[in-house]
Amino acid sequence: MRILLATAFALFAGLMMTRVFKYLRLNFPDVTAFLIAGVLVGPFCLGATSVPGLGFDSMEDLSRVTVLSNVALGFIAFDIGNEFRLAQLKHTGKTATVIGILQAVIASLLVDAALIGLHFIVGPDVLPLPVAITLGAIAAATAPAATLMVVRQYKAKGPVTSLLLPIVALDDAVGLVIFAVSFGIAEAMDGGTLNAVSVIVNPLLEIVCSLILGAVMGTLLTVLEKIFFSNSNRLSLTIAFVIMTIALSSVTVPLGGGVEISFSSLLVCMMLGTMFCNLSEYSTDIMNRSSKWTAPLYAVFFVLSGAQLDLSVFKYPLVIVIGLVFILARCVGKYFGALLSSTMMKCSHTVRKYLGITLFPQAGVALGMVVSAQALGAEYGALIRNIILFSVLVYELIGPLLTKISLQRAGEITSGATDAQNRARFEKKEKKQTA
Repeated sequence: MRILLATAFALFAGLMMTRVFKYLRLNFPDVTAFLIAGVLVGPFCLGATSVPGLGFDSMEDLSRVTVLSNVALGFIAFDIGNEFRLAQLKHTGKTATVIGILQAVIASLLVDAALIGLHFIVGPDVLPLPVAITLGAIAAATAPAATLMVVRQYKAKGPVTSLLLPIVALDDAVGLVIFAVSFGIAEAMDGGTLNAVSVIVNPLLEIVCSLILGAVMGTLLTVLEKIFFSNSNRLSLTIAFVIMTIALSSVTVPLGGGVEISFSSLLVCMMLGTMFCNLSEYSTDIMNRSSKWTAPLYAVFFVLSGAQLDLSVFKYPLVIVIGLVFILARCVGKYFGALLSSTMMKCSHTVRKYLGITLFPQAGVALGMVVSAQALGAEYGALIRNIILFSVLVYELIGPLLTKISLQRAGEITSGATDAQNRARFEKKEKKQTA
């Protein structure tokens, strides 16, 4: 009961924080308010008071509600799958693919260069080379959750937004490959051997199997929804399938010789959403209904994400210094990677100028990579974990705001407009286009 009460209070605190921001005229997106509320109810603030239900006392308490975060991420990925409708991909598919791959690779290489340079300045005892290479790989990942939340809150629409969501979705697959290759090299440098199975076979197998599982589940969902005559029941079936897909994504099947079949829940749920939106005639209405149902789930997700931010990393000056270099190099890499690739694809000036800034947020996928990085050993793993925790704290608090500002300046969010006003504006625009 204590954990359930703390979760309810966390949602309440997040919603109240949005009202505080509005009262103080702080023009931040709701994501930032939820994250700050999460920090307040976390184990380093209200949770430290040990008052039952007032917050989460420890990270162990938070681990008991990770199922909510996993479900929320699944629905976020399912929503992003909606951006891969064939009608839209005809216009943006090639461009989004090229930009998605190049900006991730450029960001990773630039962080590698910056941290390897720092390695030679501060010495291998302070920043070991395997740690620098691993951090460079993690830099490729972008957080889809914060980006989607900002786009949905302000009903952003335009050339930047139409490219942004597919690119963020592609980051999961690109990031997995970059991380697998770089981490394999890091392990070899740390005294191991460069293993083709772990560097090439398993990552590619994970991507392919994730896409296959998502396609099968999406096709099955589309077929089964035809036997229902109510969209409310179809929505219930959709929710059941998303949760079922998340559960199946956690299965790992060893094949022997170090080869194993595993799945990325983000990729699987994205493919589920993609297949559903392209095959089902009911998809538009179901996705609209789903977005209303998942709103409180997303709010809880971001509050819990804020509560999980480990403020103890500020005790380590070394972590802050390396973290700042990581953050700056990654931001420069994301911005100029997007700028160069969008220029190569002959995108508009607005896309070239603002797309890179919207790719700054980083969270869930990066933290997942940190778990894998623990294989480097306790000392290296702890250093990587603390640096990424520090960077995620910075990215998650300022990233959504930068995304909002960029979309505003790109003319895809009306400055000062409410959600209802933005919705009405775009509905009116769409009616004119179809008339």
